[in-house]
Amino acid sequence: MTNVFENFLSSTGGLSDDEINFSVQFFKPINLKKGDFFIHEDEICRYIGFIISGAVKAYATDKEGKENITCFKFENEFVTSFPEFVTQEKSRRSIRAVEDSVIYRIKYPDYQLLMRQIVALNGVIKSVIEQEYDQKERYMLSYNNKSALDKYHHVLSNEPMLVQRIATQDLASYLGITQRSLTRAKGQILRPGIL
Repeated sequence: MTNVFENFLSSTGGLSDDEINFSVQFFKPINLKKGDFFIHEDEICRYIGFIISGAVKAYATDKEGKENITCFKFENEFVTSFPEFVTQEKSRRSIRAVEDSVIYRIKYPDYQLLMRQIVALNGVIKSVIEQEYDQKERYMLSYNNKSALDKYHHVLSNEPMLVQRIATQDLASYLGITQRSLTRAKGQILRPGIL
């Protein structure tokens, strides 16, 4: 499994083999069962992780206890609540496994040490944060102020993995629609012309 992480670091092109080998030792594997938390809302965000296998969702809980899912992360992606990890504050969202998952995680003090020791890793993290920002921007542009049908059509065309791997209630939350609206949109796409 370590090879997956090593391969990812190697693919960035900015790290030598020695730097990769040194970096990997700071990341410790954890196994999460579906439903387990990686990060809890309102607790200090102590870890950044790299998903080896599985998937997680990030969400905030509203006053009624309803989950408002803002993103999903899959294999070969970093996961944390970046602003709170960097400032070591309480996370404004939870990150929870939606599938059995293996995540290589690093604690904040080790992360700081590693960033000082392997300067090239700063470029990798900068790229990850830029991808995170781009993902949020695309989410806002793709899903705000659109009909349920348009949102579902966009998911099918651009993020089919969500349809294949994410539960209907979680996908509906991510799209900002009810489960019923999502089911209706699925039906309209499967049976065009029938409303």
